[in-house]
Amino acid sequence: MKSLNEDIKNGQWKPVYLLYGEEAYLKKQYKDRMTKAILPDGDTVNYAYYEGKGINPGELIDLAETMPFFAERRLIVVENSGFFKNAAPELADYIKTMPDTACFIFVENEVDKRNRLYKAVKDKGRVVELGRQDEKTLLYWIGAQVKREGKLIKTSTAQYLVEKTGTDMENLEKELEKLFAYTLDEKEITPAAIDEICTAQISNKIFEMVEAVAAKHQKKAMDLYYDLLALKEPPMRILYLLSRQFKQLMEVKALCIKGMDKSQIAKKVGIHPFVAGKYMSRCRSFGLEELRSIMEDAADTEQLVKTGRLSDVMSVELFIVKYSSV
Repeated sequence: MKSLNEDIKNGQWKPVYLLYGEEAYLKKQYKDRMTKAILPDGDTVNYAYYEGKGINPGELIDLAETMPFFAERRLIVVENSGFFKNAAPELADYIKTMPDTACFIFVENEVDKRNRLYKAVKDKGRVVELGRQDEKTLLYWIGAQVKREGKLIKTSTAQYLVEKTGTDMENLEKELEKLFAYTLDEKEITPAAIDEICTAQISNKIFEMVEAVAAKHQKKAMDLYYDLLALKEPPMRILYLLSRQFKQLMEVKALCIKGMDKSQIAKKVGIHPFVAGKYMSRCRSFGLEELRSIMEDAADTEQLVKTGRLSDVMSVELFIVKYSSV
């Protein structure tokens, strides 16, 4: 990201950029910042936007070959095209010799680094991965957003906000906007304000339930279950999410035994480093075989419901009660 920020600051542009990764918020932010910097004053004549699969590479090439109208360059933004997972050989060949009067910005979720187009962009332009941010970066970003609003937030409160609403930056931005409006006349954002106005992610409620089960806090675990039912979450989906959490705990437990650190575990399991830290702490309450047994029991519970031997609501109740009993 450092090189991308330097390009934006200095106005020295590569002919082609690829922004990819899981963090949608950062991809949008950089796409918008680059568009504004390359084409100031809202120039729409020299701007083209394409989205989705089925885009004709030849059309993009023809557009890039068209001289810009009273501007230094023509900007072509291509989003979620799939070009970096499927072959687009003519585009890969073109990028190697494309003129400086055009600039491509590709925005993708996933890429194949063996792909010809990926290699061409890396050689000719700039490839930037915008993945999940670590806890330190998220907390710094939250602090900067709060400071910009002329408010204060403690680090522990910012951590609580992340725990409650999740690590997705796009969602965090929406929750912060709600907090700013709610605390309009207050200087500091508090945990009480977060509890009052912010929406807890379903996955975080599920993890809270797992924590309550592990700590043998049966009442809390059951209260969380009934809360989810009140939110119209189907019992079988709750069981599936519970099972997925225990599966990830089992994976984290196995990797901890192998001596892997938080960042390695996060990458291996496919979770945010912040979440990986929570899982590493929680999995100490379980043995590897115990977690495997819980997974098998969840599968058996699902089978009992499918065969009509137990109701869906009752089956999940029994599952939670069994593993939260002292």
